[in-house]
Amino acid sequence: MSGIISGKTRICGLIGDPVEHTMSPAMHNAAFQEMAIDYVYLPFRVRGEDLGKAIEGMKALNMRGLNVTIPHKVAVLRLLDKLDPLAEKIGAVNTIVNDDGVLTGYNTDASGFLQALLEKGAKPEGKNAVVLGAGGASRAISFILADRGANLVILNRQQEMDWAVELANRISETFTREVVAIELNRDNLTRVLEEADILVNATSVGMTPNTDGSLVPSDLLRTGLVVYDIVYNPIKTRLLKEAEVAGAETIGGIDMLVWQGALAFEKWTGLKPPVKLMKEEATKLLDKHEN
Repeated sequence: MSGIISGKTRICGLIGDPVEHTMSPAMHNAAFQEMAIDYVYLPFRVRGEDLGKAIEGMKALNMRGLNVTIPHKVAVLRLLDKLDPLAEKIGAVNTIVNDDGVLTGYNTDASGFLQALLEKGAKPEGKNAVVLGAGGASRAISFILADRGANLVILNRQQEMDWAVELANRISETFTREVVAIELNRDNLTRVLEEADILVNATSVGMTPNTDGSLVPSDLLRTGLVVYDIVYNPIKTRLLKEAEVAGAETIGGIDMLVWQGALAFEKWTGLKPPVKLMKEEATKLLDKHEN
């Protein structure tokens, strides 16, 4: 993008509530400019009761694409014309592509998580994966891990075990493989981490401002374990710092954030995204927040 908006400029954006904290405009607009394409990316705060109008507006205004964030990732499904098979399995969408009025939903949260994992050389096939949490992020992550052949255990807090059991049952039925859901406590963590290859924190524990938080005692971390924390603010959480000290391979939430955006960029433009630049822009914003 030259910086000049014209009648030919394609519009992409983000819908959610809230959207004030988003880093997506900085990432995408820098990428559009780098690739010299006539696109612009804007955030839109959309309340739940206005979601249907927003999707109709996307068609009416001929917007090329939208990212979808909390709280609309599930509710938006019924408003779309088509769903990518993975998004349909997960039951959540974070990216919409508009092809001449036909809206297709994708889940680049899941594929972005996977891409960051593969980038570190950690292939899920046949590996033992432990996922902490059973919320929306865990849903996307657990489905893609199971889809790629990982053996999965989901741990969740006692008061929210119903979510974990429901998620494990749905994945088990979808992929005809047993997925276990157990309570998140030290004894269970100790047992499952002995056999684990991949550990994923799919909760918000450790996020700014509560950066002292971690669900995993440091003495359970070890060499040979891949520790993936989806929290991206701070860039390096307590869990990641302690995992590094223990000799584990670490992956930060910023990698998933950037890859989900990069994959959406590719779906909208048909071009290979400038992933390195997008990560630089996201990191700059996070550095500003931390300082």
